[in-house]
Amino acid sequence: MQDLRKSFHRDGPDVRRRALIEATLALISERGIEAASVRAIAARADVTQGLIRHYFSSKEELIAAAYAHHMAGLTEHSFTKDALDETGSAGARLRALVIASLTAPVVDPGALALWAGFMSRVQRDPEMRRIHAEAYTEFQKRCALLIEAALRDVGRDPTPDQIKRLTFAVNALLDGLWLEAGALPEVFENEDLPQLGLEAVGAVLRLDLITAE
Repeated sequence: MQDLRKSFHRDGPDVRRRALIEATLALISERGIEAASVRAIAARADVTQGLIRHYFSSKEELIAAAYAHHMAGLTEHSFTKDALDETGSAGARLRALVIASLTAPVVDPGALALWAGFMSRVQRDPEMRRIHAEAYTEFQKRCALLIEAALRDVGRDPTPDQIKRLTFAVNALLDGLWLEAGALPEVFENEDLPQLGLEAVGAVLRLDLITAE
């Protein structure tokens, strides 16, 4: 343990903070958010409790940082380089977003366990609620841009209100499939989850996302 702690101290501040956040996420995923005490997090990260307090003023601040990190990671894993590649068509980029949103590491029982653990705090903690709203708004904004571009590519001229409503619908579809696949992976064992997502999102938008290139 002593050697590990020495290594931790040699790392830069950003690396140390990230290590503490990742230890917190691992603990919450395995044992639930109520188990994430400073003592338990310190044991998981193999550091002293005092070192945690050096980087985070309270357990609540560390948990909020872990939630922000988790939500940002889900968004970044969904918007892969293919979803951001403007050399391809908007339909192809939207297709890439749907596929990435419904495959690992986004679809994962551990990711769902984290989400479930954090949601109890989102309902009653203003800072957690702010983080949740910020992450949701960012995903919606990026998704809306892809939807609008894909519709315009096929000659349609959606209004801002139509784009907003379609984005809500697409996000709800992706969230629903993500939730069920994470909770009951065996139900989808013989199903092509990304294919289901492409068909469902395509039906809502009236676009062929299966063959989009």
